[in-house]
Amino acid sequence: MPHGIHEIELDLPISTIWEFVSDMDKWAPLVPGYISHEIINERQSTWTFLGDIGIMKKKVSLKIDITEWTEPSTVKFNLTGINENFAGEGYFIAETLGEQRTKMTGCLDITAKGVMGPMINTILKTFVPQTTTDLAEAIANRIKETAAIKS
Repeated sequence: MPHGIHEIELDLPISTIWEFVSDMDKWAPLVPGYISHEIINERQSTWTFLGDIGIMKKKVSLKIDITEWTEPSTVKFNLTGINENFAGEGYFIAETLGEQRTKMTGCLDITAKGVMGPMINTILKTFVPQTTTDLAEAIANRIKETAAIKS
């Protein structure tokens, strides 16, 4: 299963991190290649983005099911392909390192299924880790920007 994990330490309290990642509307637009998203209910949404995996660019739609909201530290979710045969899961976990310091970890696992799955998974082994890093960094940067505006 193509897998990516990225950790970032932020000079912000865990409550600031939670305020951001607990709201999908705030971080869905930060997915690399973002086109749109729709909230179905508080635990489900659909996301559409342009997947750019080297030689191939493809519009991909995924259904996101939140499997765990644990304030102030954990958001876990499952991913299901709507227009492509993908499945996976991911999470954001925040860990207090001090009163004003938090470690945020983002993780994505995505696997292509079906006849083309083995070939696509070879490409995803590079794509998923980079996407995880890009998304986690974009979220961290947006949290820092938002916190700076509020202070």
